[in-house]
Order: sequence, then structure tokens, then C-alpha cells
Amino acid sequence: MKKPFVPQSLPLDSVDWVRFVPLIGEANAEIARYDGILQGINNPGILLSPLTTREAVLSSKIEGTQASLEEVLEYEAAPDIRVEKYDDIHEIINYRKAMRFAVQWIDKKPITLNLIKEMHAILLDSVRGEDKDRGNFRTTQNYIAKVGDPIEKALFIPPSPASLKDAMFNFEEYFHYNEKDRLVQLAILHAQFEIIHPFLDGNGRIGRLLIPLFLFEKSVLNSPMFYISEYFENNRAEYYRRLRNISDEEKWNDWIEFFLKAVISQAKTNSSKAKAILKLYNAKKKRITEITHSQYAIKILDTIFARPIFNSADFVATSEIPRASALRLLCLLKKGNVISSIKPGGPRKAEHFAFAKLLKIVR
Repeated sequence: MKKPFVPQSLPLDSVDWVRFVPLIGEANAEIARYDGILQGINNPGILLSPLTTREAVLSSKIEGTQASLEEVLEYEAAPDIRVEKYDDIHEIINYRKAMRFAVQWIDKKPITLNLIKEMHAILLDSVRGEDKDRGNFRTTQNYIAKVGDPIEKALFIPPSPASLKDAMFNFEEYFHYNEKDRLVQLAILHAQFEIIHPFLDGNGRIGRLLIPLFLFEKSVLNSPMFYISEYFENNRAEYYRRLRNISDEEKWNDWIEFFLKAVISQAKTNSSKAKAILKLYNAKKKRITEITHSQYAIKILDTIFARPIFNSADFVATSEIPRASALRLLCLLKKGNVISSIKPGGPRKAEHFAFAKLLKIVR
């Protein structure tokens, strides 16, 4: 049987910095371009909200959840209705809650191990894994294996509980270390967290949540909005193989190369989507003003961008537009083909709408 892995202490002395000069330059340039776009958006938290939800969907999908972006948004439009993928959807909602909590924390103090444990407690609240000592680092041995296999057949056994405390203190120390390059540092941090596997469940999602939070805290990005899970999901087999090759063969440099390529690819994708969303926002600002002639045009705009699937009651509550005016405006938006009806209303049921052009960009 394999023994618990003993992770290398950070910082590493085996990084081939010369090998990564071209990738480091390209990755930092693409991140800077993306950040420039973010800074040009007055309300990125609203405009990019669907992208944040999509990141939560994809990060959770890597761990086995099956709910789609549309299913999450449809549930949030009518949360009182019990749906088939209720548990999966709540895992995704918890992912967003953990991110919001962390951003509020960073406004006041730096990222710490206590924050990571708080995020874990939120992530596993009332969902699969809630009974696995949520909010606490593990005190028992875990392992990675095929479903149903015993520890004797483990593919990887993370550090023992006895060595976990020192490993996580070293992780925290390196998190705030002044490394030669922040993106290489982030690559190392992400891999080290997954290798340590400090929780009994939820390690992958917490590790991916820390990526935009690190970029935000270190001022690489002005907003904690970097969406990398699409690349990891599209290259899932390589993602896991590169991580496993670190523990099996100490191939840190191959992992760093993979991670930097992921950053480059997703920075380009994120930039493209953010620009498309901003362009759509400006176009719809003009269109909504033309068809409604309403003082509430910006409220309408922000509401449908933040929640591209919604119902009439939800729209009234979120937009804070008086009910009679809100319902009249929804009719104008539907007539003007800004939104479309996806579920009819009735005497006791609110009509459901979709902002299809935004959903097409976000997917």
C-alpha cells in the first residue's frame, strides 16, 4: 500500500524560470488586457454575474455535479419549487456564497487558513459532504481512488493528519511570499493545495475558488473575477494527470507550464466574453430607453443582466420598481424582443422570462 505523501516545502527550488519566460510574459500580458476590460466596466459584479455563476457550475461539474447554468438560474427564479437537481444546484449556489464571503473578508484582512475553513463551511452547508467535518481540516486519513476502492488500491494518499498542520502553515506562508512571478506562484499554490487535500471533501472547489481570490488580493486583477474552470473541465484528464505527476514524479515544471497555458487561454476567453457582454449592455441600454421611455431604464438593464432568467415577481423584487410599473415594463420588453417568455404565467403563477442574447454569450 502507498504511504501518505510528504509534500515539498515551499518555495520550490526546482522551478525552471528560464523555460517559462515566454509563457510568463504572454500570461501576464493577457491577464493585464483582461483586467483593463474589467476596469472599463462600471459594475462588473452585475454584468459578469452570469459568468460567475457559470464558473461555479463548471468547477462543481469537475467534481460530479450535473446541473447546468440554465437550471441554476431557473431554480433561482422560483426557489420554492423542488426540482430534480436540487442538491446539485445548491452546491453551485454555495460555491457563489463562499466566493462572496471571501471577497468581503479580503476587504478587511488578508487571506488566511481561517478564511479557507470558513469558505469550506459555506461550500458544504446542507449539501453532499456536509457530514464530512465541514469547516475543519481533516483529522483522519483520506485518499483518492476509483469509486468504491479501499485505501489499499488508492491512486494517491495525501499527507497524514499528523503532518497536515505544518503543510498548511507552509501553504499560508507561501501564499504571502514575494515570489518572482505571481502566476507561477499561483500555479504552485493551486497544485500544493490539491496535493495536501486538507479537507475530507470539497478540496477541488476550494482550490479553484482560491485562484481568483489570490489574483484579487495580490492586485493582479482589480476584481475577483477570473474564470478558469472551463479550461480545467475541457482538459480534465490532463488536469488530473499533471497534478498526479507532481506527487508521482516531481514534475512541477510540467504542471506550471499547463497552468500558465490555462491562464493564457482563459484570459483570452474571459476578455472576449466580457467585451461581448459590455457591448450588449450598451446596445440594450439604448434599446430599452427607446422602447420604455422610462426613468427605470438602468434598473431594468442591471436586473436582467444580473439575472438573465427570472420571473415577473422576481423582477419586481430585484429591480425595486413599483409593481404596476414593473409589469408594464416587462410587457414592453417582451414586445420589443429584449426578453422572451419561457413559461407562461397564470392567476397564481408568475410568468418566466429569459434574456437569450446574454445567455448565448455566457454559455
